Amino acid sequence: MKPTTLLPHGELLRLKRWNTPTIYNGWEQFTQHDAAADAFNLEEVRDFMPQMGPMVGYAVTVVIEPSNLAHKSNGAKQWSDYRRYVASVPGPKIVVVQDLDKPHVIGSLWGEVNANNHHALGCVGTITDGAIRDLDEMCNAGFKGMARRLCVGHAHATPVRWGCEVEVFGRRIQPGQLVHADKHGFLAIPPGEEKRLLEAAAFMDANECNTMIAAARGSRGEPLENVLAAMDAAGRAFGEAAKATFGRKGEWS
Repeated sequence: MKPTTLLPHGELLRLKRWNTPTIYNGWEQFTQHDAAADAFNLEEVRDFMPQMGPMVGYAVTVVIEPSNLAHKSNGAKQWSDYRRYVASVPGPKIVVVQDLDKPHVIGSLWGEVNANNHHALGCVGTITDGAIRDLDEMCNAGFKGMARRLCVGHAHATPVRWGCEVEVFGRRIQPGQLVHADKHGFLAIPPGEEKRLLEAAAFMDANECNTMIAAARGSRGEPLENVLAAMDAAGRAFGEAAKATFGRKGEWS
């Protein structure tokens, strides 16, 4: 599956400047999905490289089962075919890995070599419901890793199938979906909802700064009734601005 909507590279770079909660705040204003149930991870995912900041890219997907030696019967061809799939998808890309050994962790697809290989193919990082290893080396390769945990070995990790729907951290992800992720978790944008994402995130961030945050900081030291009145007024202003733009009042109204 190809990405539903390819955004200009400059727009992707601007999306990367915001954290994932800010992207969510924008997305919830215009999505046709349930903002309380859809698109984000439902289970805890750990960002082992928070110093690298957010990552954004289109999902390339792969399923592994490191405990099962049988998958390596034709390993060299599987790796070659899988890499050709990854190379065929426009970047930037995030590799989303479903580990069939869950809840056990037997081995990792990731390490220094695979991080460098995937970075060369236009991938910026991975989200795996299994493990990663060679943490410092992956970081040095410029390849961000988000996972359930760390592990020591690779075991029999090899691509089992790829370019298919996967389920990680309670969320199903299709190949080609736009994904934004950081230390808070990830957001897999439903197909067709990519174009308004940057505009909405930037607007809602400015809306918070101009109303709720401004009221809270500007009323410090005032009598308590003045502080509460300022917050009430800011909530109304926040909602009016959001409704005028998106038809929805947003979080604070």
